[in-house]
Parts: sequence; C-alpha cells; structure tokens
Amino acid sequence: MGCTNSLTETEVRRGFRGVMQDGVASSAMFTLTSSTFLTAFALALGASELIIGLLAMIPALANIVQLPTTYLIEKIRVRRSITILAAALSRSFWLVIATIPLLVPFEIALPLVLVAMVPNSLLGSIGACSWNSWMKDLLPNSELGRFFSKRMMLSTACSIPMGLTAGFFTTWWGKTFPSMMIEGYSLLFVGGFVFGLIGVLCISRIPEPRMGSNRSVPGFGALLKKPFGDTNFKNLIVFLTSWSFAINLALPFLSVYMLTSLGMETSSVMVFTVIGQISSMAFFKVWGRLSDRFSNKSVLRVSGPILIGCFLLWASTVLFESAPVLIGLVVLAEVLMGMATSGVSLVSGNISLKLAPSGEATAYLASTSLFAALATGVAPLLGGIIAMYMPNWEYFFLVAAMLGFFSLHRLTLVKEDGEVQERVVVKELICEMRKGCSVSHIRSGIRDATVGLAQTTAARYRRHRDEDDPAPRSALLSRRY
Repeated sequence: MGCTNSLTETEVRRGFRGVMQDGVASSAMFTLTSSTFLTAFALALGASELIIGLLAMIPALANIVQLPTTYLIEKIRVRRSITILAAALSRSFWLVIATIPLLVPFEIALPLVLVAMVPNSLLGSIGACSWNSWMKDLLPNSELGRFFSKRMMLSTACSIPMGLTAGFFTTWWGKTFPSMMIEGYSLLFVGGFVFGLIGVLCISRIPEPRMGSNRSVPGFGALLKKPFGDTNFKNLIVFLTSWSFAINLALPFLSVYMLTSLGMETSSVMVFTVIGQISSMAFFKVWGRLSDRFSNKSVLRVSGPILIGCFLLWASTVLFESAPVLIGLVVLAEVLMGMATSGVSLVSGNISLKLAPSGEATAYLASTSLFAALATGVAPLLGGIIAMYMPNWEYFFLVAAMLGFFSLHRLTLVKEDGEVQERVVVKELICEMRKGCSVSHIRSGIRDATVGLAQTTAARYRRHRDEDDPAPRSALLSRRY
C-alpha cells in the first residue's frame, strides 16, 4: 500500500486502528526492554553509575540522526516505507542484545551491549522522525488530545500486567536459577523483540496521506533554519530542551535508587511502577479532555509543577529509609508521578504537532525532537558522572526540581490558542477528578481500556471492513475513539 492523495473514510479508520495497535505492541516491547529491566540487566553485567547514564544517553543522543532524516524525507517523500524499514531493523537489535551475554565472555558482554544500543537507537530515531511527520498529516489537530490519551491508556492497560508478570518472573528466575540471572533478562528482551515485530506489522497497515507537491526542496541548512525563524516555535524548542534536561537529570536513576539505596527487589520496583501506571491510566482521559478544551500549554502549567513536586517528595524519602512511613511515601510519589507524567507526556508531544505548520512539519518536529533528546541524553550522562563522586541521590532530585521550575518559566513565552489561567485548569481538574476518579469510574475506565484493547486486537483479524462513512475525519475520530 503506497501513499495516496486523499484517504477514504475506510482507510482513515484502518489508520486509526493501526496507530492504536502499534501503541499497544510498542508499549509491550518497551516494558520488557527498557527502564527497570534494562537497568537491572546492566547492573547484572557489572555496570557502574556512569554506564547506567550512558545507557540512558545513547537513545537520546541518537536523535541527532533526525537532521539528515528530515532532508531524506523531503527528498524521497515516502514516510511509511522509511518508518517500517527503520522500525523493523531497530527492534531486531533487541534480539542481538539478548544473545550477546550468551555468546561472548562476561568481561566483554557489557561493552558489546552498549555498541548494539547505538544502531538500535539510531534506526529508532530515523523511524520516529518519519512517524511524527506521517501522524501530523493523518490525525486532525482538534482531536489530538482525545486520540493520544486513548492510545496511551490502551498502552498502559497492556504494560501493567506485562510489567508485573515480567517483574515476578525475574524474581522467580533469580531464586530458581541464581547463577543464570542474566539469561532471565535475555528472555525478556526476546519477548520484547517479538512484540516489536508485531508493532511493525501494525504500522505496515496504516495508510499514508501523500505529502504536498514535490516542490523544490530547500538546501539542508535552510531546511534546518526554518523552525528557528518562527519565534514562537523557537521558544517552544527552548522550553522542551530545558524541561527535558531538568527531568532527565534524575529520572533515569529512580530505578537505581530503589534497587540500591532503598534495597528493593526488582519485583517490588515493578509493583510501585505499576501503581504509577494505574494512576496514569486514570488520568489520561482527564488530561486529554482538558487539552482539547483549553490548550496543551495550560495542561503543562498544571501537570509540570506536580511532577516537580514529586522530585521533592523523592528527596524526602532519605529521611525515612528505615521507617514504616517509607512505603507510604513511595506509593504517594508514584501516584502523583503517574498523574503528572500522563499529562506531561501527552501534551508535550501534542503541542509540537499543533504548532508545527502543515506542509513543513518534518523539519519543525525534528528540531523539537533533536534538541529535547540531546538534553535528555546529556542530563543522565552528567548525572552518572556526578553520582560516582556524590552517592547521595537526594541531591539529584533537588537539583532537578530547581531546574524544572526554571524551565516552566520559559513556557510562559510560548503562545498557543485556547490558553487559560492555571486556576481554571485546576478547577476543571478537580471537577474531573470528583466525577472521574471515583472507585467505580476508575473500575469502569480500566474495563473500557481492557475492552478497547481486546477490540483493537480483534480488529486485526476482521476480514470485512465498514463501508465508507461520509462524515468528516474529525467527526469519525470523535465517534469511534
């Protein structure tokens, strides 16, 4: 299936389903290959704090490849093919990473894992650049909040049981085969590889709207300068860059902090992580409705300070390391982080999609991704170096909080239609929480997510598609998702 000048409503529906299905499969892959399990895998191979920082840095710095990818997309104008090929190759490297410790001596396994992470991350970044431009033309701006909140909720509904199962599996494996802990993590990465390829299959079924007329493509330098000639978008780039640096100075080390300083098992860390994911799932629809009703910026100005407050809460846990209240503090921190990160993750991507001009989105979106990713990569590397000389993790959380408040000040320079004062969003948030976060509603929300997940999966096997619907695309999206 190639790209077409215009999509029928049947194709649009198939595209929406494909985006949802890939979100679920990619979430399963990410759960099994990233964050807690990748950190624990590296620690089992003898990684230091610096190596943990490098693991977090490589995927972020790999986004520099989005610069030439932007020019490539404008030249050959086949985003779907680029995305599929890059994603398939990138996700295949998880199979390579899984087998490295099984085939080489222990002493060189960790360096080879780091080497394999480089092409994995570079190819993933190429696919992400093409994917963002593709989604900009496929999805209507007016419904981004509702659509991606639904996608994130379905993804979270998948990652919660997946993460819990994998966490308890690693604990069982470690007790049953104490001398083969590394092989247990390798099995998880093989599972991630399988889910990654399922995601590629889902992507291959999404139609692509044809890009604008193949006009004369500006030079590489001129193409990259365009976003910085737009003052408002340049302010957005500055905000996203400073915010990414502030948050990622400490965020990649939360798992390390719980595994080492707090002495938790991997399964315990996953339980707390799942608590945060449940909180996220409860708030995705809330933030999505608020961002569509008001603006992405308005949501960021509320969810951002909550996330910063979580870092201050994590810093306070050092005062209660051996006290019974520690568990309560960790649970509270995870609940608030889940609530805040669902809002931040949803709207920080959507605001770039919304402010990027149609027809020129590739360079604009690549610029935000690149600079935010550079900051995301440099921050944990710097944190890992400092951690070698400063074992008190609470200082990381305090510094991250201070830098986060500075970053939110930069957000005030960004202009977006529909902006309102924070108190308006807070008032609406409280109202949504009262009617949307009751036990019965959360239960209903989880049930809806589970049913939606099942329906999304079942849709892959339907042979007969609905007939063309004359309703406009935004109305179709609103009705179906």
